[in-house]
Amino acid sequence: MPRQNMEKIGEGRLSSPEDVYVDGGGALYTATRDGWVQRMHANGSWEQWGFVGGTGLLGVAPSAADGAMLVCDADKGLLKVEENGRVTLLASAVEGSTIRFADAAIEASDGTVYFSDATTRFTFANWYLDFLESRFSGRLLKYDPRTGKASVVLGGLGFANGVALPADESFVVVCESMRFRCLKVWLKGEKAGQAEIFVDNLPGCPDNIRLGSDGYFWIALLQLRSSPWVELINRWTLTKKVVASFPALLEWSKATLKGAMVAQVSQDDGQIMRVLDDSQGKVVRFITSVTEFNGDLFFGSLDANFVGKLSLAKVPHDLQDAVSS
Repeated sequence: MPRQNMEKIGEGRLSSPEDVYVDGGGALYTATRDGWVQRMHANGSWEQWGFVGGTGLLGVAPSAADGAMLVCDADKGLLKVEENGRVTLLASAVEGSTIRFADAAIEASDGTVYFSDATTRFTFANWYLDFLESRFSGRLLKYDPRTGKASVVLGGLGFANGVALPADESFVVVCESMRFRCLKVWLKGEKAGQAEIFVDNLPGCPDNIRLGSDGYFWIALLQLRSSPWVELINRWTLTKKVVASFPALLEWSKATLKGAMVAQVSQDDGQIMRVLDDSQGKVVRFITSVTEFNGDLFFGSLDANFVGKLSLAKVPHDLQDAVSS
């Protein structure tokens, strides 16, 4: 990711924009730590589009029925935010249990919303403890607008994260950050209801995933695997407990995560087509989402005050080589 080729959009006005969505007209949406859903028009002008409040706004996705936006609030649940400022809580509980960490969402053409509950044990404020504990309590959930209720599609996930659908909506993909893989659950055909591995052994922890205009998926990869300190911490139960018990050590270990990486994946067989890597985080670090629109990539990050924009046409060929999955 060459430094001179990446543009910093909204620099200084955006507080940790975790996810980014660009609509068909080129308008960009993102949710920030100050509780706002912000929109940048195609002409580059910004506006504070919808206020939710709180610091836990994460995934954003369009609600096609009425032009509203779906917002995952890690602390409240699945929300719908309308342009007139109205905020509706769609789901805060599922089958008798609280949705503890709403993370990412995608709406199907029939209005069904698939969304992730990253972990049932920890909140957004201490998400890192879930990686230290490694007890796989994440869930893929489904919200039915006809009943107004949520249900569990798949449980026992290792920090359930990004969620996406292919154009034909034959399956839904959910990322498992802790297991370095993505699963898919078939929605149509003979395999409907069955889950299987979509892409495995990724070179980083998959965060958000989005379908690109060319039919491929783009996945943001957190570089937890590449940190020697994280590997040392995770090797023994004792070191996990020690780090978890001392906030200063926890913050120091998180600060070692400097790299940034995104991957393009085929929707047919989960093959990794290309990887863009900034291993030292010199351009942008801790990328949590990647969205492709009109030949440009837009990066969200919990460690930035801007949205990154990179033209794929300007990426050197040696950073676009296909790698084996």
